[in-house]
Amino acid sequence: MDLSNSNTAKNLAEAFGGESMANRKYLFFAEVTRQLGMNELSKLFRETANQETEHAFAHFRLMHPELVVGDMASLTEEQKKAIAARCLELAIEGETYEYTTMYPEFTEQARADHDNKAVVEFEAQQAESREHADTFRKAAHNFGLLTHIENHHARQYTEALHVLQGESPAVKSASSDPATQKWICRQCSMIYDPVEGDPDSSIAPGTPFEAIPEDWYCPICGASKKTFVPYQEAAAA
Repeated sequence: MDLSNSNTAKNLAEAFGGESMANRKYLFFAEVTRQLGMNELSKLFRETANQETEHAFAHFRLMHPELVVGDMASLTEEQKKAIAARCLELAIEGETYEYTTMYPEFTEQARADHDNKAVVEFEAQQAESREHADTFRKAAHNFGLLTHIENHHARQYTEALHVLQGESPAVKSASSDPATQKWICRQCSMIYDPVEGDPDSSIAPGTPFEAIPEDWYCPICGASKKTFVPYQEAAAA
């Protein structure tokens, strides 16, 4: 089923979000009613929450057929790694969005509303989302799946990983041409390539690092521009 650019894709995403929210909401209700001593009602909420989970799973399978496992015995090791890597990729993307975009925006809105409790909550969740993203990146490396994650930032992370681990491969000198000189984030190893730019942050392809606005931040970990240093690429074998 081709869901690219279709209304059905958007509807499935909304339905998945709705069913997922219902699952957590009913589990919350189950806990509240359990504390109230209403065990039968608590059981009803928990059973319904499980049903909502199955509905959400059904939607997600349609959204991501690449993750549907049929005959496990027929899968090669490479296919298994590709599926696991895709799961990590989606997890990294989600957590990164949360701590670089969603929670910072929510925090600023809460401040504008003078809701200090919400500010504290959003800031705590932002920090936790960052930790989750880092954990998933480490898992991708530990399980040898980074090279299977066909994601722009993940590919950059793989390329930089050896440098940040202190390995000493033969390297080429840093480029003297700003149009091709790459820069690496010392915090998460994201590499800025001026040839590609950072379109998601409105940085057009062909933009030298020096020309990026000073308030630009790493799209992976949120570090400031000053965290980046010139990147020396590994020499070809």
